[in-house]
Amino acid sequence: MTILAHNGIIIIFTLLVALMASIMPMPLSIDAFRPDWVLVVLLYWCLALPTRVNVITAWVMGFLLDVLLGSVLGLHAAAMALSVYIVAGNFQKIRNFSVWQQALIIGVISALYHLLVFWFQRFLTDVVFLPSYLYPVFTSIILWPWVFLLLRKVRRHFKIK
Repeated sequence: MTILAHNGIIIIFTLLVALMASIMPMPLSIDAFRPDWVLVVLLYWCLALPTRVNVITAWVMGFLLDVLLGSVLGLHAAAMALSVYIVAGNFQKIRNFSVWQQALIIGVISALYHLLVFWFQRFLTDVVFLPSYLYPVFTSIILWPWVFLLLRKVRRHFKIK
């Protein structure tokens, strides 16, 4: 079963909207708090439909994010694939948690994602870790319940299986 079959276009559309939100201009004062839109949407679809949205989808989306952000190719792709791999391996457990507990798990996965990106950048260049590097983790935690409810409504409305 491919991602395009049975309303897979809706999944691709939500991922493209997340990519656009990731590169949308924001004021510098709040840009450091930009949520991980692509990661949060990917994690929702991975939890909801793990056979259709998985590590390969995460790698492709991470690669597209690398291209859009102008970072080293494969940097976000590898970090996103590893993050989604952890969720895909434990999706049955994570599904049973409440939305707020899931938000905390999404925060841990988001922190792992940012630390992986930092470690890859540190290995390739000479970047310095700043605590502000983890600010998007907090906004992703706050964002999760609304993204979860919105995407669940979209999935049910379009009968995506």
